[in-house]
Amino acid sequence: MRISVAIILSCLTILVGCSKQSVQQSNVTNSNAETSAPALPSGRGTAAEAKAMTLKAAEHYAAVGRSKALADFTTMKSPFGDRDLYVVCMDSERKISAHGGYAQYVGQSSDVWKDADGKSLGQAVWEQAWNSGEATIDYKWTNPVSKLTEKKTGYFKKVGEDICGVSAYTD
Repeated sequence: MRISVAIILSCLTILVGCSKQSVQQSNVTNSNAETSAPALPSGRGTAAEAKAMTLKAAEHYAAVGRSKALADFTTMKSPFGDRDLYVVCMDSERKISAHGGYAQYVGQSSDVWKDADGKSLGQAVWEQAWNSGEATIDYKWTNPVSKLTEKKTGYFKKVGEDICGVSAYTD
C-alpha cells in the first residue's frame, strides 16, 4: 500500500511539474509571437516609393554599369522589386532593355507599350525623358490582379543610354 501511494505521489509530482513547464513555455512562445512578427506592408507600393526606387535604380546603374544593372532590374534583385513595384527601362532605340514585371518584353519595341486608353506610353516616356532627363507620366493600366483599369503614375529618369523608371497605382 505504501508503495502504491509513493508511486501515485511521484506520478502526480511529475505530472504537475510537466504542466507548469508546458504553461511557462507556452507563455514564452506566445509573447515572442506577439512582439517579433513585423507588420506587413500593404500589397501596393506608393508613388513616393516608386520615385525612390527610380532614383535607387539610377544610382545602381551608375555604380555597376549598364549590363549588370539591366540584369538586376529584370530579375527584380533586391531592392528593385517590391510588391507591385519594379523597374522598366528602354534603350536609345526605344526597345525595352529591362522589365522587372514581365521579362519576356525585353528586346521588344516600347512603341507597342500602350495604356488602357490606347495612349502610347513608350512614346510619351521617350519624348519627355530623353530630352529633359526625367519624366512623370500619368496613365491608366489594367491591374493584373484585380482586372480593373486603374490610374498609375510612372517616374522615369535618363541613365546612360537608357531611360529607367518605376510606376505605382494611384487609385
